[in-house]
Amino acid sequence: MARPWRVAIVGGGITGLAAAVWLRDLAPAGTEITVYEQSGRLGGKLHTGELAGGPVEFGAESFLMRDPTGAESGAVALVRRLGLAEAIVHPTVGQAALVVDGGLRPVPGGTLVGVPGDLDKVAAVAQPAADADRDAGRPLLGPDQDVAVGALVRDRLGDQVVDRLVDPMLGGVYAGRADDLSLVTTMPALARAARSEHTLVGAVRAAQAAAPRTAGAPVFGTLAGGLTTLVEAAARVSGATIRRDATVRELHRGPAGWRLTVGPTRDPDDGSRSRRGGRRAELELSNVEADAVLLAVPARPAARLLAGPAPEVAGTVGGLDYASVALVTMALPEPELPELSGFLVPATEGLLIKASTFFTTKWGHLRRADRLALVRASVGRYGDEASLQRTDDELVATVHRELSKVLGSALPTPVAGHVQRWGGALPQYTPGHLARVAAVRAALRAAHPTLALAGAGYDGVGIPVCVRSGETAAEEIITALGGSAA
Repeated sequence: MARPWRVAIVGGGITGLAAAVWLRDLAPAGTEITVYEQSGRLGGKLHTGELAGGPVEFGAESFLMRDPTGAESGAVALVRRLGLAEAIVHPTVGQAALVVDGGLRPVPGGTLVGVPGDLDKVAAVAQPAADADRDAGRPLLGPDQDVAVGALVRDRLGDQVVDRLVDPMLGGVYAGRADDLSLVTTMPALARAARSEHTLVGAVRAAQAAAPRTAGAPVFGTLAGGLTTLVEAAARVSGATIRRDATVRELHRGPAGWRLTVGPTRDPDDGSRSRRGGRRAELELSNVEADAVLLAVPARPAARLLAGPAPEVAGTVGGLDYASVALVTMALPEPELPELSGFLVPATEGLLIKASTFFTTKWGHLRRADRLALVRASVGRYGDEASLQRTDDELVATVHRELSKVLGSALPTPVAGHVQRWGGALPQYTPGHLARVAAVRAALRAAHPTLALAGAGYDGVGIPVCVRSGETAAEEIITALGGSAA
């Protein structure tokens, strides 16, 4: 009888857990799946906590209901697979605002991540450059061309559209700058349209027409019990062996597959010596064998593991940079808040905060009988990590002061607050990112077909993208081991 497959998944975020579920569903019965998570908690950036006696997300708060083609998103499909569909809830308030000249203005409709398909609709927020978006008789982009979002939009529509619309929207998602981020990676639908359209407004309209939305259909969803319930259900249904506080320190080819060197997240080396010969933390390391390995960790730890078996791609993988952010959540007694889901802040406004969400306004299921409002602000932009060196108390005080300024009146003193720091959380995709990832994966398939990469560092941010990334990598491993992922 053939020995069961042994698959090691490095990383217990939603990417790794989605891969584990997919493997359980499609790999041969008896497949041994082990998830190694260096922290003591599964879920990565999905982290439901508690503040002032109520639930609140300290990481990602929601997922897209549809993918770019209009089909059900990977997140929704996973939720259904795990039996959680009845827990999906949607925002009760969807209108957001932008801070412009110190005040709030509604986010205009008809844009694609801030890039307008109708110039008149954005006039209250930004003035597009006159006659800049002219038809030059050729497509905006060549067949394989990638550019920075900001470069294209500034050239076609001027600085205000970038600074007041596109940059804050991209900053809210990536904590990055429009002038640095890849169009192909962050706005794939617009990039596809730009390969045939001659104007940027025309490309936006074409991209929107290619993925029509049903009127009134919700764009976002979350789970009433918190997104940690998704994490817990995925871990349970996968049937995987979960090893928390387990860092995979090295990865090498073994006699019949792969050998992983695994140890505790922190070396238990406090200056004391073991009773046997003075050996220290090395005694805590163990070697495990696997037939296939799926790396679902950020780019730099992945690069360190790739340095042994695939040094030719490790440098490319490790070259991806990340932005750090802090999420500051406050419980405020009966504040006067506008009927908005929240607001975005252009960097040109000179504020520390880059976005804010009014949780208990946006999400009806979070509204409380005691009328406490949960308000969260995001702090930190790529290249401005110094702002995160402030203490938690300083961040809370600054966020409270800036929110009061934007809203035009002093907010009540918070009865509780929480600061969640996410170091190196958001990948910064520079132009050419997807081409580089494709080259890395092609090299791995050729030399090491049972070694796969998955996650936000390669395929994009957001729960649906991470889920699909993990599932695709799982399918590749099944195929490489001689099975069928059909």
